[in-house]
Amino acid sequence: MYPNEIFLGLTLYDILICVGIVVCFWTFSYLADKRGLRGKLQSFSLLCGGFAIAMGILSAIVFQALYNIKSVGRFEITETSGATFYGGLIGGVAAFLAVYFPVGMLIFGKTDDKKYHIRHFFDIASSAIPGVIVAHGFGRLGCLTAGCCHGALTDAWYGIKMYGDLGYAKYVPVQLFEALFLFALFGFLFIRAKEGRGYHLPLYMSIYGAWRFFAEFMRADYRGSVGLDAVTPSQLISILMIIGGVGVYFLEKAVTRRFDAPETTENAE
Repeated sequence: MYPNEIFLGLTLYDILICVGIVVCFWTFSYLADKRGLRGKLQSFSLLCGGFAIAMGILSAIVFQALYNIKSVGRFEITETSGATFYGGLIGGVAAFLAVYFPVGMLIFGKTDDKKYHIRHFFDIASSAIPGVIVAHGFGRLGCLTAGCCHGALTDAWYGIKMYGDLGYAKYVPVQLFEALFLFALFGFLFIRAKEGRGYHLPLYMSIYGAWRFFAEFMRADYRGSVGLDAVTPSQLISILMIIGGVGVYFLEKAVTRRFDAPETTENAE
């Protein structure tokens, strides 16, 4: 593929990441409008999302550096340290939640509907998840051009020559397979979100977690260790993500019932 600089120090990887982020924000705004969410909540969520992206990038680098301790013998961050998607996802989600709820109370606590941002959190999530997925898809195309996150060496017809860990050779294009999977998942959840349906966060966690667990068997680039020989760090997180998806499903169901339930006479008083 083509990992070289194109212009202004940018590579295809950088350009595709930027395209993914732009499409992500547009998708969120479009779906949030379809759900009739207030502009103030949308703007606030976009600001939280921007902060989450910045923290997610930092978290992705830090997580990879932690994984690398076993191989390099120390914690260090260099130009070649790399980054891991799951690390970025965990850090980004944590950053979003850390801002969304406490700051949201300050912003929406002064309005007539003090719990508006809490009431519609899962509406925000259902509108944002398709955007996260499509951005990830563009990111995986970027990985393909950069030659990172590839699969094992292969002579199969579906192999692609790229600059990978073992030099310029023919590898299983796991990045391309995942990009196609993510774009298909985006289409499925985008249609659901456009129809006003919910539960996209637990669906994403479960479906992507299952895909990533099995996709790891095609990978060959070293991504560190968590002390368990049976699974890779990404497979362990995938298992936790699937379990978490089940929990989030029931949480969203409970929250939806709580806010959709008609007020009792006691509450009305």
